[in-house]
Amino acid sequence: KKIENQTNRQVTYSKRRNGLFKKAHELTVLCDAKVSIIMISSTQKLHEYISPATTTKQLFDQYQKAVGVDLWNPHYEKMQEHLKKLKEVNRNLRREIRQRMGESLNNLGYDQMVNLIEEMDSSLRLIRDRKYKVIGNQIETSKKKLRNVEEIHKNLVLEFDARQEDPHYGLVENEGDYNSVLGFPNGGSRIIALRLPPTHHHHHHHPGLHSGGGS
Repeated sequence: KKIENQTNRQVTYSKRRNGLFKKAHELTVLCDAKVSIIMISSTQKLHEYISPATTTKQLFDQYQKAVGVDLWNPHYEKMQEHLKKLKEVNRNLRREIRQRMGESLNNLGYDQMVNLIEEMDSSLRLIRDRKYKVIGNQIETSKKKLRNVEEIHKNLVLEFDARQEDPHYGLVENEGDYNSVLGFPNGGSRIIALRLPPTHHHHHHHPGLHSGGGS
């Protein structure tokens, strides 16, 4: 009776299958027979043995002759039936496409016209939603870029004004008070903008620390 344990069942199946194929090979060689074995396991895997000097189709043809049956015709008719259905689906789809282009409308009744309009309206809604989403994303990206540029511009103006007021601006005092630091994108040089407390009226010049050159 059936082996309930799945692992045991698979192992037994493999062993028995290999045994059968070995016997089939012996029959082919020793007895000059044409042998074909087709097996499908419980996991829907196909295993096949065929004598080396023949093909599966040739063997089926010989089987048909010997037994006097037609294996191919029913199969061919099924395929034809399937093909007919596919052609019908294709025809319907082509008609629907033409109707959406405003053609082939003569055969449509009032209700069908209303349905067609509703379908096209809902399609349009979906397309519009998608379009607005894309445009919305583009606007957001542009706004971010604009904010970035405005920020850089604002800092450059501050830097320029500070230089106009104080030619020594940007040279670092030991107790310097850094009010704002602006980093340019793409690894450009950094500008260090600072305001010195009003009590400091004198400046110590440090070589190598020129405005705009700090890193």
